[in-house]
Amino acid sequence: MYKKGDKSDPSNYRPISMLTSFSKVLEKALYRRLIQHIDNNNNILNEQQFGFRKRLSTEDAIFKLTHEVLNALNNRTMVGSIFCDLEKAFDSVNHSLLIKKTFLLWYKGQS
Repeated sequence: MYKKGDKSDPSNYRPISMLTSFSKVLEKALYRRLIQHIDNNNNILNEQQFGFRKRLSTEDAIFKLTHEVLNALNNRTMVGSIFCDLEKAFDSVNHSLLIKKTFLLWYKGQS
């Protein structure tokens, strides 16, 4: 499915998965278990992680950034920031390595 940019560039398309009903149910069940686990174990995600979390959004991230900058300016301390565009960051991840590390983290949590 076309995303944006040059239509002749294959990287501007995302794949469409034709999942069976069973796969969709399994995916939703796994998603709910994962979210429940993350919510019950506050130390898994850094408190600065705003994306893909319940009750947190990009607006919350912007508010926190603005609040921190204004506090620093009011306290006459130096303020600096670095912004990175991570739009296609997941595309550059070695997925087999990611799965392996995820499994190892899960396995360590089971013992």
